[in-house]
Amino acid sequence: MSALAVNDSIDFTTLRDLLNVTDGNLATHLKALEKEDFIDVEKSFVDKKPHTRYAITKSGRVAFEDHLKALETIINSNKQT
Repeated sequence: MSALAVNDSIDFTTLRDLLNVTDGNLATHLKALEKEDFIDVEKSFVDKKPHTRYAITKSGRVAFEDHLKALETIINSNKQT
């Protein structure tokens, strides 16, 4: 989600290479994010090859920011011990 949060959109291959994951692993995670309406998926063809781009949705951005806040809370609570 962090890659999507800082880019307007990103294609499957770039995202896969950036995260250093397999096609299947990435596809599974992307399907779960799409199901929750956290990402938009745009499919097209470039030179007769499938080309898929992903972008974070408003609800995805809110969920990601909430996740970051929760992580920050955990980190800060561990600093106090």
